Amino acid sequence: MASVAYSVLRRDWANGTTTPVPSSSPDDRARVIAAAWAAEEQLLTPGVRGDSAALRRLLAEDFVEIGQSGRRWTRDDIIAALVSDPGRGGGELSEREARRLAPALVLLHYLLRLDGRNSRRTSIWRSEPEPRCVFHQGTPVP
Repeated sequence: MASVAYSVLRRDWANGTTTPVPSSSPDDRARVIAAAWAAEEQLLTPGVRGDSAALRRLLAEDFVEIGQSGRRWTRDDIIAALVSDPGRGGGELSEREARRLAPALVLLHYLLRLDGRNSRRTSIWRSEPEPRCVFHQGTPVP
């Protein structure tokens, strides 16, 4: 056990990071879910979508998206696309559901109404300790 703790501490020291200690308290669960929703909503605003630095803070390095067209996007692909066309924003989220998959992993489901179109969205957010999206999928609703 001490070897594992040392390896985590050594990795954190080398990377300049801090590994969060998992907590299962109800307050912590609510905090992680609320932070994921807040970050998801930020990703829908034109100000964030047009800012590559903000997108890099919110999207994990291993981020993957399956777009409404079925196209697979990497983090770099989606950042380039969003910065070139951030959209107008103003979407309406409804039918929100959140499920905690692990102490620092949250699955979000919702319906997005934007520009006269509806889509079902799913995102997976990892707290590092700040939320970073690792997966997103959008499916059009006829």
